[in-house]
Amino acid sequence: MEALLSLSIAIMAGLMLSRLAKLAKLPAVTAYLVAGILIGPFFLGQLGINGLGFTSLENVKSFSIICDVALGFIAFSIGNEFRLSQLKKTGKAATIIGIFQAVVTTLIVDAALIGLHFILGDKLPLPTAIVLGAIASATAPAATLMVIRQYKAKGPVTDILLPVVALDDAVGLVLFAVSFGVAKALSAGSIDVISIILEPVLEVVLSLLLGLIMGLLFFFFERFFHSNTKRLCMSAAFVLLTVALSMLEFNIGGVHIAFSSLLVCMMMGTIFCNVCDFSEELMERVDKWASPILILFFVISGAELELSVFADIAIVIIGVVYIIARSIGKYSGAFISSKAAKCEENIVKYLGITLLPQAGVALGMALKATSLGHAGEIAANITLFAVLIYELVGPVLTKIALTKAGDIKPEGATSARKKKLIEDKISEQSTN
Repeated sequence: MEALLSLSIAIMAGLMLSRLAKLAKLPAVTAYLVAGILIGPFFLGQLGINGLGFTSLENVKSFSIICDVALGFIAFSIGNEFRLSQLKKTGKAATIIGIFQAVVTTLIVDAALIGLHFILGDKLPLPTAIVLGAIASATAPAATLMVIRQYKAKGPVTDILLPVVALDDAVGLVLFAVSFGVAKALSAGSIDVISIILEPVLEVVLSLLLGLIMGLLFFFFERFFHSNTKRLCMSAAFVLLTVALSMLEFNIGGVHIAFSSLLVCMMMGTIFCNVCDFSEELMERVDKWASPILILFFVISGAELELSVFADIAIVIIGVVYIIARSIGKYSGAFISSKAAKCEENIVKYLGITLLPQAGVALGMALKATSLGHAGEIAANITLFAVLIYELVGPVLTKIALTKAGDIKPEGATSARKKKLIEDKISEQSTN
């Protein structure tokens, strides 16, 4: 009962706060995150009443399966952006931008934090600086996707944004694996070639291979059903199955084998949308069905943010440097690469701003970094600090950038009730 009560309050808090956000002309995703903070362990949870919000971080983490499922649906939806017909227009530019800006961001953050290491000493260990550089490359596809959906954004910047975000996370995983291997070697005093080179490459390749297989299986099984309802159920079943399979981890010899659920689900969506002739309609239905799960994901993400990181002034200083360096890296990397790819002027000017949100993938990397011990814990706390800032400010900046670029029109945020009233009025006038 307490779990269901917590979830219902989470959805209601997110929805009610989204009304206030609309008045302030803020994206709904920002409202969901703030709602999570308000009903989380540092505010409403302080009352200690089980079911009335989240009483502890352990309580929040007990709902992690919802976040895993939500990220699966988000990645599956992003796969829809990799249609061959669309990639012919944006594929080359998206690839150049996705790889270049991720690498540039990592290098700039590494340089800034390694320089800070020589000033702060043990407060910022060298392995921490190296790991944070790779974590900086990751962008939050969830926040970006929610802003695009809410405002029905369409245009050149939006068309290239989602493929770049998806590729960005794939590149980020490789960069993190290499950086993590180097940081581990510095901590242990020995170089492990397998963990630095082989394992990250295997994770990306095997994730794409598993996604390919699941996409083909999905296409094969959906042919046995003809009603939209059953096809929707089949879609949900395959996303859940794919997320479950992507959680598998095992060792072969001395090599650790793991998968990225984001890459696997994204690849499944990519394969399905390119082999199924009615996939676009089905994808739209899946997006609507998954809306409550996505609201829960953002509210829970907000509740997970540890406000206690503000208590350590060293973490705040390092976090501010990290945020500034990452922002410079994202914007300059996107600016230079989009200019080199001869993209439209609006893409050159505004794409970098839309790449600032950071959450799920970065937090996953930070969690893995904790295995480094003290250096990893510092990296995790700085990531938490940055995510808190980026998730509150990032969606707002994304909305502003897409509006300036002309991809968000005022009518894009028309409510369903207002739309129905307009349609009824038109129908009444045509009858008369």
